[in-house]
Amino acid sequence: MPGADRLKKAAPFQSAPDDGLIICRCEEITRGEIRQAVHEGMVTVTELRRFLRAGMGLCQGQTCERLIRGILAGELGLNPAELTAARSRPPVRPVEMRILANDREDRKND
Repeated sequence: MPGADRLKKAAPFQSAPDDGLIICRCEEITRGEIRQAVHEGMVTVTELRRFLRAGMGLCQGQTCERLIRGILAGELGLNPAELTAARSRPPVRPVEMRILANDREDRKND
């Protein structure tokens, strides 16, 4: 994992003026929280999702994953294209239970 090797050589975490900027609006995760997590050892997008829940809200990372990858890459000194995107898991979009119940009833009537 190239990110883990680079993290060992990285300078210690120092706060930045824009660390209060919210990156993941659904989960209200800031840039500083993401940067801090990287310095604590989270070196993949999936690890950041599991640790901070960044990208796990209603949008499922559709609005923030690119930003998260950019911050992670910047902290590790990598190109964002070198990072693997987080794996999407169903349901990708929220589904109301009544819709699922109606589908089941429709199958019984067939």
